[in-house]
Amino acid sequence: MIRINENFLKLQASYLFANIAKRVDAFQAQHADKSIIRLGIGDVTRALPQACIAAMHKAVDEMATDSTFRGYGPEQGYAFLREKVALHDFQNRGARIEADEIFISDGAKCDTGNMQELFATDIRVAIPDPVYPVYVDTNVMAGRTGGFQDDRYDGLVYLPCDENNNYVPQLPEERVDLIYLCFPNNPTGATIRKDQLKEWVEYARANKALILFDAAYEAFIQDDELPHSIYELEGAREVAIEFRSYSKTAGFTGTRCAYVVVPKECRAFTSDGREMAIHGLWNRRHSTKFNGVSYPVQRAAEAIYSDEGQAQVKALIDGYMKNAAYIRQSFQDLGFDCVGGENSPYVWINGRRDSWAFFDLLLSEAGVVCTPGAGFGKCGQHYIRISAFNSFENVEKAIARIQNVLS
Repeated sequence: MIRINENFLKLQASYLFANIAKRVDAFQAQHADKSIIRLGIGDVTRALPQACIAAMHKAVDEMATDSTFRGYGPEQGYAFLREKVALHDFQNRGARIEADEIFISDGAKCDTGNMQELFATDIRVAIPDPVYPVYVDTNVMAGRTGGFQDDRYDGLVYLPCDENNNYVPQLPEERVDLIYLCFPNNPTGATIRKDQLKEWVEYARANKALILFDAAYEAFIQDDELPHSIYELEGAREVAIEFRSYSKTAGFTGTRCAYVVVPKECRAFTSDGREMAIHGLWNRRHSTKFNGVSYPVQRAAEAIYSDEGQAQVKALIDGYMKNAAYIRQSFQDLGFDCVGGENSPYVWINGRRDSWAFFDLLLSEAGVVCTPGAGFGKCGQHYIRISAFNSFENVEKAIARIQNVLS
């Protein structure tokens, strides 16, 4: 008989954002006349930069003529995009990354979820708490955990992030093999200093561990002293894989384009201690299971690095950061402790109550959708996350409604 992978049965009933969508849909069905302002899921609301649109149109026109038509492209991504990424995102910042160490994909969510396939099921995995759910759920699916109890999975090493450590996880007290880090952080919006990140690189080197570094929100960093890439740290090429995305940077949530960086020195080990280059393993997995991002989309992503594209992307980010600053200040004026919103489009708010109860209050009384912190882990129980991805007009309306309810 055909049998299922029973690790899937350990998963909680629904993905966090699917649960939120169900609650919002149910509310709207009962209150069809009430307008909803969505500041929950991190989806963008502004149109793609015009430079990207122009490049995409040109690429589509190329597909209409035999002489310029493109069929299957390289699974790793076209050289014209990989070379731009290497130069602008890394080399210009002093990080030694080459074009053939970059793999173009359809999303950082996919890459962070798929990367764990390369590693043994009996490794020890360290996960910050609160955390982006995909890191946890994909390891559950792979069989690296026990059951779910007391809001956590047995077998994972949780790294609490709260006010006491400024939402930056401390080094684990026990030895771990695979470490997930995300900065600027989703969900908290917290950032990490170079000296703090250096400690993680040194830990990984000393313990033959690997860091999966999610930098999907690096474009929102405003503080010049903060690292944009883990490869700004000496030794990181041996022990870190970095993930980037154009989803929030340039509004590609519906267009789908991202990339993962796997340096050639980055290594893992066999059961008998032999060193293996992860680059070749990922290239094999990527080529086997992925046919590449479409040519028009990659041309659109390339346009981000043009002078016009850079200016247009900056305008998008500046707009969202204006929203974030307004949200943060407004909640602080209401007496709430907040983090994020300064180098990140997310504001993490200590609601001092059950996070799902706070979610329901804002939805039912203010018509505003947030994200309950409990969905990100045990340490998020009394928090909510507010997203800056909306128009400033809608943010002002949402805050006015929230102020009316909470005042």
